[in-house]
Amino acid sequence: MLETRIDLLMEQVERKKTVSLDELAGKLKWDAAGVERVCKILEKKGVVELRYPLSIMEKPSVILKKPLEHVSKPSRSPGEVLESYKIVSDNVPGEVKIYRKKGEQKASYYLSPPEIAPYTRLLVDSTKDEMGKLVTVNIDEIMDSAKSAEVKTKFCEVGGKRVREVLPDLCESDVDTLAGILLHETYGLGELELLMSDDNLEEVAVNNAHVPIAVYHKKYGWMETNMRMKSEEEILNYAMQIGRKAGRQISLLNPILDAHLASGDRVYASLSPISTMGNTITIRRFARNPWTITDFMGDRLKTISTEMAAFLWQAIHYEMNVLVAGGTASGKTSMLNTLCSFMPSHQRIVTIEDTKELSLPSFIWNWVPMLTRLPNPEGLGEVSMLNLMLASLRMRPDRIIVGEIRRRNEAEVLFEAMHTGHAVCSTMHADTSSQVLRRLIEPPIEIPMVELESLQLIVVQYRDRRSNIRRTLEITEIVPGIGGEKLSVNHLYNWRPRGDVFEKVNEPVRIYEDLNLHTGMTQKEIVEDLDERKEILAWMVKNNVNTVDKVGEVMQEYYNNPQEFISKNKIKTR
Repeated sequence: MLETRIDLLMEQVERKKTVSLDELAGKLKWDAAGVERVCKILEKKGVVELRYPLSIMEKPSVILKKPLEHVSKPSRSPGEVLESYKIVSDNVPGEVKIYRKKGEQKASYYLSPPEIAPYTRLLVDSTKDEMGKLVTVNIDEIMDSAKSAEVKTKFCEVGGKRVREVLPDLCESDVDTLAGILLHETYGLGELELLMSDDNLEEVAVNNAHVPIAVYHKKYGWMETNMRMKSEEEILNYAMQIGRKAGRQISLLNPILDAHLASGDRVYASLSPISTMGNTITIRRFARNPWTITDFMGDRLKTISTEMAAFLWQAIHYEMNVLVAGGTASGKTSMLNTLCSFMPSHQRIVTIEDTKELSLPSFIWNWVPMLTRLPNPEGLGEVSMLNLMLASLRMRPDRIIVGEIRRRNEAEVLFEAMHTGHAVCSTMHADTSSQVLRRLIEPPIEIPMVELESLQLIVVQYRDRRSNIRRTLEITEIVPGIGGEKLSVNHLYNWRPRGDVFEKVNEPVRIYEDLNLHTGMTQKEIVEDLDERKEILAWMVKNNVNTVDKVGEVMQEYYNNPQEFISKNKIKTR
């Protein structure tokens, strides 16, 4: 528990009921002016009364009026602890425990925020009331993501300064913690900020004020937390605050909000009675440490086999057009993100998304990330996916990566980009490769069969909701028909759920033909190239090359001089 001199001061007052300022100053080794300043804060909160006698012979005294209850939160999670770790948000520490109650199958999420002693809490509340006057923020600073960081720094500095004025001997770490709490409660989203700093969480969901906040954990899936909002009004206030920062409005007339935080996280909020149980906020977190291909191949996730990963690397390197499909939360965007790291760093890459989710290696200097924009309350200023796709074609890109295609006009532009010589990658909602083709061919998208021939590979991701595992269900190539005949699919790799194994089903046909046409490699050379990539990927897993930048650096070194890279790292190839 974070205790300060204020709590020690109140111990004396609670014990004696009435005590002089000089006596308090002597016992606490604190100057009388400092004690008086603190007592004035407590007096405003109705806890004590400062009495100044008429006679100069008498000393000013402090009288107890309304002591606070000392309530301690339980520190132990009510069940078997499966995992625990610490998180920090703006110098505010917290501890997370994942536990499972006896007799329950699903795990729960227990967050322990810093516990502040009751009278120090009064100081925080008092300072919080003053922060609006102490820190002035204009609308440009709120809406600009770059300036938003400066505003947070300003809040922390002013909050820390105010705490030091009242408690000059408080250690620096405690000052920083209290300043961070002030930031969260005045400019941020309160204790939600701590949840937002947990990089293991993909989603934070406030369903109403009557049930606990829910989170989606990368490892454990959906979990109930030990936290809940105080009231429906608090949820509304946070939703309105998010709206103001995004330049949007949420109200009874406009009860739905779809916006982005400065961090890149996407927020969806709805108000009662549209959401019948109460006000809601759903935050989809932008991945700070995205999965890489080595994570997918590793023993922890086992999302894809080394051979399948090597095949996709080869396809991306030689500029095949790839569509990643799957259901909701199956890992489509994560797979697309891992494929992006295979792209040569010298190529011009344009990414187009609704929500900022793609992360390319930081040293890629010719990358243009683009985000859609929703219309304002008057219906003006919208920038759609189609607008950005058309704009990207004028940027002379080598590769175009589209977060997701949903509508006919987007699909038409995407396939037009393929036909005009751009390497294209994207995602789509579908459960199998056959379903992908049906969605593309049939209304409402209805792409002509001839156009679909430009798509070479479909990668399908699958998520088992019961066990929360994700697997690459299949990799399929599209084989064009002869003379306008119907397209056919050639299943190359499948995942078998019974044994949780990946298997090769067929040899590629079109991929071999296209690689031979564009590189001159024979089928034997293509297979040898694939084997070489398998060995490199196995070396990457063994050596924990598991960040986006590290994977990108390996790709860059390999593309610059393959043989030198292989010999330098002593990678055995056939």
